[in-house]
Amino acid sequence: MSFSDKPLGGRVAIVGTGSRASMFVRGIVQRPNSQVVAICEPNAVRAAYYNTLLQELGAPTVPIYKPEGFQEMLQKEKVETIVVTCIDALHDLYIVPALEAGVRVLTEKPMTTDIEKCRKILETVNKTGQHLTVTFNYRYNPVHELVKRTLADGKIGNILSVHFEWLLDTVHGADYFRRWHRQKTNSGGLMVHKSGHHFDLVNWWLNAQPVAVGGMGRLAFYGEENGRRHGWARDYERARGSQEAKDDPFALDLEADETLKSIYADAEKEDGYHRDQNVFAPNIGIEDDMALLVRYDTGATMSYHLTAYSPWEGYRVMFNGSLGRLELEVVESQYRELTDPQLTGGQIHGKAALPNPGEATVKLHKLWQKPEYLPIKMEHGEHGGGDRRMLSVLFGPLPGEEVDTGDASKQGANERDGAMALAVGLMANESFRTGQFCHFKDLEFPI
Repeated sequence: MSFSDKPLGGRVAIVGTGSRASMFVRGIVQRPNSQVVAICEPNAVRAAYYNTLLQELGAPTVPIYKPEGFQEMLQKEKVETIVVTCIDALHDLYIVPALEAGVRVLTEKPMTTDIEKCRKILETVNKTGQHLTVTFNYRYNPVHELVKRTLADGKIGNILSVHFEWLLDTVHGADYFRRWHRQKTNSGGLMVHKSGHHFDLVNWWLNAQPVAVGGMGRLAFYGEENGRRHGWARDYERARGSQEAKDDPFALDLEADETLKSIYADAEKEDGYHRDQNVFAPNIGIEDDMALLVRYDTGATMSYHLTAYSPWEGYRVMFNGSLGRLELEVVESQYRELTDPQLTGGQIHGKAALPNPGEATVKLHKLWQKPEYLPIKMEHGEHGGGDRRMLSVLFGPLPGEEVDTGDASKQGANERDGAMALAVGLMANESFRTGQFCHFKDLEFPI
């Protein structure tokens, strides 16, 4: 049975109950045409937390299924849509059978983490004729929409090159080195994990497809050896219960935040997963400093740099065109202080604003003219307002509201968009490994 002719929602099952699931659960419960009918999660404590959340939101509790009962759940609960928010490397284990069962799929970015899994998803789409939606929430950020509209209107002419610098600070950036993301087998590394923000944005902004990627990446700041070299190292495995962690500015206190305590500290007894690991531990398998050169099928090139240990957080993007230049700068957090919390439940995945927020500017500089600062409204938290708008588009507006579709240029992202964003990260990882440029055709994606 196919539900492709219906809006997303209806009878929804949540797959994975980490912190990101909260946004979807709240958004679904708020909409009268959708309801959460089941949860698929191996950790019983974390699943129970989400049933409690449903009760607090005025919704009924739902059955909990283990991963091995996923297909039974689809049938027994008459699931129409699944929302996949589990560990990135496991997305394909739910996407593929759901598509084969005719269930609509909404998956968190990145769509998956390696070439083989991406091929498997694309082959299933081709075989079944079903499609999936990838939640590229940064497309719905109004500042990013302004950039898209300005470029699409030809204000700087043909786009010839892009420079993109993204800075993650020593709280948000460090967090990828405390948790499951620190191993490429789980996350694909930051090139894959951040492909769902950065590389999709560029593909979308340029209306282009990546052709080749060359890059260099290394673990320069985090990890045991770097921690000792730079003087930041502390001798503990995880922060909870550690005396050594008490004066470590990089340590995460799970007990200090009710959300983190409930879904991670209280759930440890189920699976042994520690959310507060030492960022200067040995055997960290991902990079924290990455530089790329990317060529697109339009002929445009991009230079890109991601730093995960910056004192401030934000990004700069510069577009050079045949008629001028467009510059975007977003300062999400101007600085951090030692007294700032390392991470709170409200800051997880951009749900709330970071401390010491800054401003955003979009400057249009045409040839032979004075530069012009384009009017914008900066929103802090919820990925610049992108999360809220995305839910409105995908699941429909809240009662009494109109759907906030934004600009006509904005489109929901499907498996092809997911693969194209992922392709840059996968080619980057391959280039890191080989020291050579990697070409899109070598991925052999069935697109």
